[in-house]
Order: sequence, then C-alpha cells, then structure tokens
Amino acid sequence: MSGIREGKLNMRLKIHTDGFEGFRRRSLELARKMDRGEKIRPEKSITFENPVEMAKVLTPERIRLYQIVKQRETSVTDLAQGLKRDRSSVSRDVRLLEMKGLLTTRQVANPGHGRVKMVTAPVEKLTLVAEL
Repeated sequence: MSGIREGKLNMRLKIHTDGFEGFRRRSLELARKMDRGEKIRPEKSITFENPVEMAKVLTPERIRLYQIVKQRETSVTDLAQGLKRDRSSVSRDVRLLEMKGLLTTRQVANPGHGRVKMVTAPVEKLTLVAEL
C-alpha cells in the first residue's frame, strides 16, 4: 500500500524548540506554499517553547524507550522488562509520549490473560530541530 512501510506511515515527524513564533512562521510558510499550489509532503510537527521544555519531555529514558518501539511494536510489559524499569514508570512515559504524538497505543487480546497494551512509533523518520 502506498504511503505505508512495515506498518508505519511514510511520514516525517519534526520536533522544534522555537515556541509559538516558530510555529507561526512555519504555518505561514506552509499556507504560502498551498496558495502557490506546491505539493506538500505529509509531516507531523511538535513544537516546544524552548530546548529546556523539550529536555523535560525527551529524557534519556524516554528516548531509549522510543528507540526500542521505533524498531518494533511491543507491549508495555515487554518494554519495562527490556529497559529494566518499573512497569508503571514505563506506562507513564508511554502515556506522555503518546500525548505528545511520538507514540501510539492499542489494546489487543492476550488469550488467557485479558488484554495487553501494544506500543508503536507511528512515523518513519524523526527530526529534531533545536534552536538555542
């Protein structure tokens, strides 16, 4: 299927640290491109107010978690075991990264054990654009 590779959207994710003004600047440029009829590549963007705010969310533990999930869909329990971390801490990190748009989750049947939460990184490429 066009646009999907191994279960991931053929989309880029950019993380910016330039706050509202950067977001506004990028939005205006995108609107200008649309007005000119230019082709726009699908892209998801997350904007933090500054690098400090980004660092509060993208801690080393959360980056390691993201890197594992980017390789393959996995359960929260397996993530916790692989990272040698408490399951509830990993679950909190997954929820936060999901709220920020870096991860997605879905519940699947786990025969004999109820349901299990599976975690996926929905984009193909992640780019960090930091301005200090």
